[in-house]
Amino acid sequence: MRKPLPASPSQGRRNQDSPPVKGGLEGVLQKKLNEGTFIFWKLLWFILSLSLYSHAQADENEWNVSSDGALYGYATSTALRSDSLLNPNNQIAHLPQHNQTAEARINFKAENDSLRLTLRPIMIWQQNSNELGEQVQIEGYLSQGQLRWRMAEAWNVAAGREVMNWGPGQFRSPSNPFYFDNGRSNPIRELSGLDAVKVSWTPDTRHSLSLGYITSSGHYEGPTDTWRDTWIFRGTKREARWVGGVAVAKKEGQQAFVGVDAQYNKSDELLLYGEVGSSTRLNALQSPAEAAQPFSIEAESTRHLNELIGATYTLDNGQSLSAEYLHLGHGFTASEEHAYFERAANATLPAGVGTLSMALVNAPPLLGRNYMHLVWQNNFLEGDYYWRLMWTRSMTDHGNQLSGYGEMSLNKRVSGFVLGVLPLGNERQEFSSLTSGMATVGIKVNLP
Repeated sequence: MRKPLPASPSQGRRNQDSPPVKGGLEGVLQKKLNEGTFIFWKLLWFILSLSLYSHAQADENEWNVSSDGALYGYATSTALRSDSLLNPNNQIAHLPQHNQTAEARINFKAENDSLRLTLRPIMIWQQNSNELGEQVQIEGYLSQGQLRWRMAEAWNVAAGREVMNWGPGQFRSPSNPFYFDNGRSNPIRELSGLDAVKVSWTPDTRHSLSLGYITSSGHYEGPTDTWRDTWIFRGTKREARWVGGVAVAKKEGQQAFVGVDAQYNKSDELLLYGEVGSSTRLNALQSPAEAAQPFSIEAESTRHLNELIGATYTLDNGQSLSAEYLHLGHGFTASEEHAYFERAANATLPAGVGTLSMALVNAPPLLGRNYMHLVWQNNFLEGDYYWRLMWTRSMTDHGNQLSGYGEMSLNKRVSGFVLGVLPLGNERQEFSSLTSGMATVGIKVNLP
């Protein structure tokens, strides 16, 4: 069970404190500038000035400029559970039932021998509605934007907004402190980056080390700015058949996160992989197994391990089958999850608003301890269509979820796509606790 999600299936790390859907037509242009982002832009300006000065001292280099992008238009319909224990009559999460979105995603790159500037601006018009009313949101932001300066043969300094995503897992990525849900289960989703300054050392194609300082959580920083003042170290090693990496993140006021990821090509057909993360959670919801005891919030939880193992087998026709097992140490046991829903059932409104809000906002990223995830997909590089079918099972509450994505080219630039999610279970199981289904249908236009 997740915290309340954004209406658009394309959005990555949304601000959980965004306003609920309100009555009437409302235009919202979001503008954020706090102390963290101000520090980030000052650092970016410093790197830009320093690198441009260095470049001016050298011979003039030719700049290579390129750009592309895509326009999206899609509609989403979500069936909310009328008997939801966590969100009765949609009075707590205020989830949208209908969504229409028009979106532009643009890529720009300019580079020479020593500098590279990359920008990915996103522009969105979005209308959300439910039984309470409608809301229109107009927004423009940088999903990614980075200036990289090549100081020497193996050394680079970069400043900007970057999606720090790694690890081979498809269902979840426990080796990554920032993107546990890495978006690979939803091809429409757009991940937004973190604002950081980073130094990297790459002596050859087999080894790389980097050290970064995150000044802001980026566009979706939220009121608490989750990742501000975080140091992140990342090291990787590549060999002919395997790749391995380690990540250490240290946020001020919280114990360090340690993650390890690896993948091994046993043959041309078989890929084996795994991820492990060791971490604590801030403001972590505690659900005692005895339902008579209330919820509590732990300022910083005890340290737990999250592990994922998986395998992908590629068939002769290019299709692939993947199987993953995830153990979430931060999740609830079966008795703790049962008590979680029992407390929600006993929280009558309006007195129970605080209890239900706590249950939604402070819960772990997945409620249970153990999950299976299967994926069957074709090769998206071949043919004029791509499809992906997924099945996920919670081994804690025995709930299931089916989902699928399909995209077909209509001509050289236009394609249509559909995304569907079908939870199978009741109101006391994670996947089906808030909704009973979701469907998205849309068009994508590739820009030259």
